[in-house]
Amino acid sequence: QAQLVESGGGSVQAGDSLRLSCDVSRRTFVNRSRAWFRQVPGQEREFLASITWSDDTRYYSDSVKGRFTISEDSAKNTVYLQMNDLRPEDTAVYFCAASPNRGPSLMSGTSYDYWGRGTQVTVSS
Repeated sequence: QAQLVESGGGSVQAGDSLRLSCDVSRRTFVNRSRAWFRQVPGQEREFLASITWSDDTRYYSDSVKGRFTISEDSAKNTVYLQMNDLRPEDTAVYFCAASPNRGPSLMSGTSYDYWGRGTQVTVSS
């Protein structure tokens, strides 16, 4: 059973930073690209960042490029999302996901076959 478990969410002020973590089961971590998405109630899930399993290529959405950074620790099977200069519009539930795919298709949620349950991030002005 694939498993992804997010942590690190919370309530912060605008301008603060947070680092989200996603612990991935070993079977899911190997040969799968990893990504972060977020979702606001009533809206579609939004791609944020991904890292490709074969060559570590990273993709970012324009909305977070320069503020958010995706990284991973392969020894711990953990994927991180460092979020700086947080804004109220970053308030959402954040999900990590895993995909057998590579390339720009990783920017679409349909490329992913495993998802975590999410962690809430709330940014106050």
